Amino acid sequence: MELLKLKSEINFVGKSRLAFIFSGILIAVGLVSILVQGGLKYGIDFAGGTLVQLKFESAPRIDDVRAGLKEIGLGDATIQEFGSKNDILVRVERSEGKLEEVGTLIKNSLEKNQGTGKIIVERVEMVGPKVGKDLREKALLAIVYSLAGILVYISWRFELAYAFGAILALLHDVLITMGAFSILGKEFDLVVIAAFLTIIGYSLNDTIVIYDRIRENLRRRGKEALSVIINTSINQTLSRTLITSGTTLLVVVALFFLGGEIIHDFAFALMVGIFVGTYSSIFIASIFLILWEAQVRAKKA
Repeated sequence: MELLKLKSEINFVGKSRLAFIFSGILIAVGLVSILVQGGLKYGIDFAGGTLVQLKFESAPRIDDVRAGLKEIGLGDATIQEFGSKNDILVRVERSEGKLEEVGTLIKNSLEKNQGTGKIIVERVEMVGPKVGKDLREKALLAIVYSLAGILVYISWRFELAYAFGAILALLHDVLITMGAFSILGKEFDLVVIAAFLTIIGYSLNDTIVIYDRIRENLRRRGKEALSVIINTSINQTLSRTLITSGTTLLVVVALFFLGGEIIHDFAFALMVGIFVGTYSSIFIASIFLILWEAQVRAKKA
């Protein structure tokens, strides 16, 4: 199936300088945001503490909820709406006691002091600080191990230059997506880590398709300049890339708007990842091969 009926002859290599500048700006803005905010905004999985989701009969005022929590020593809790105005998330740093006791304590205190009717405790999650730290370390190791495995696999299937290009593109995707989470103040938790690993796999698939075509064209048209072969290869696979990215994006957009608050951040990460993953496969992973070849020639000279 071809989305582009006419033969495309877009000069991707010629636009690579602008693409590198654009990527550098996006990554720099994201890193500055992370530094200014003192790091990522960790969710309950990584920061530790207790999360309680409450459903009210009528929409409560956030200030009234906070006042009710002060009476039981939870005045510093983070309170936010979750989906509808009747659903409230309460996050506290404390993680002592049993789950049922924490939920019941909050429920009884708010029902006593608020005129919002009956309150239902939808869920209670509790993570200790040591467990949160351990989860952060394991999540980071999961990403590092996946990148190391990709480096080995692509080095074996292609060449070392291809492997470094793919890893550079994946790091580019992760940094930009991470920066988007920091700028928008979204929480970073295990669900988001799962989204990051999904982005890595998706972006790598796009990259390998282009790499296969580049290698095939190098065998057939090896006398041509590498920049010409890379341009040709990207244009030849462009229809497939756009179809794959477009159909995947339709599903992710549906999840983002219709999937509910639980997977909202997961879908958001995938939306950003699909865009930057497709972009990096073309402008980062592929163009890197030209830079690598130029460096090799310079050393030989």
